Amino acid sequence: MTNDVLLAVLVAALMNAVWNSAIKIGGDKVVVMALTTLVGSVASLLALPFIGVSLATSWELLAVSIVLHTVYHLVLASAYQHGDLGHVYPIARGGAPLLVTLAAATVLLELPTVPEMIGIACLSVGVLAIAVGNRRGESGRRGTAYALLTSAMIASYTLIDGLGARNSASALQFGVLLTIGDGIATALIVVMWRGRSAFVNTDLRTGLLISLAGIMQIGAYWIAVWAYARAPLGAVSALRESSVLFVTLISTFLLKERLGMQRIACASLVLIGIVLVRIGH
Repeated sequence: MTNDVLLAVLVAALMNAVWNSAIKIGGDKVVVMALTTLVGSVASLLALPFIGVSLATSWELLAVSIVLHTVYHLVLASAYQHGDLGHVYPIARGGAPLLVTLAAATVLLELPTVPEMIGIACLSVGVLAIAVGNRRGESGRRGTAYALLTSAMIASYTLIDGLGARNSASALQFGVLLTIGDGIATALIVVMWRGRSAFVNTDLRTGLLISLAGIMQIGAYWIAVWAYARAPLGAVSALRESSVLFVTLISTFLLKERLGMQRIACASLVLIGIVLVRIGH
């Protein structure tokens, strides 16, 4: 993994933390998620003339990825409806790198070095451990269940997206087409589920959060797809989850969620994992 890929993925991690925080701060999490992805679709449509469409795009993988991302959006929004950001986000992101690493090793024969494997494990354990102790009764259990399902969806779409980016003429083109499709699909499902009135009743503050989240979401994802085509999937997936460091700061200082020594120690473990992933490749 080159330094430019490392830096780009860390920037994507920060953007990922920002848009997830915006979803949590917003009102109805499902509606906010749908509007966020719809903003991303509009921005992607505006970018499409500059990107172009090639017949060499892996259309089958693109279709599968759109389905996976759409389900992911709905499950993640449900997780935020039932749990704290500082609890849900680490669980959702923490399990995915290990699953992606195992899948990439099996399907793509991308075998990590020993330092990389230790680094990925440190990242995953550190991220997951941040969430321990933050459960709150039944609400915490439901949030945890949705977060675990989200983690499985992240691992699934990461593998498919990696294959799609590498098998298409342009990784960025694959990402742009995907963010067009999943945003429209998510919005249509939520309209049928919650009704059009839920969209109309969005206030100005939520609208501004949605606009910010939508741009951050597609920016983070386009960077990730670009990185998938240039570095091992397991390493990229693990580095993306360093976003939990940014979420920890946001949840502590903006949402007033408790920090504590445990989160500080776990955040340190995540940083150790980042270093090991970088020097291990």
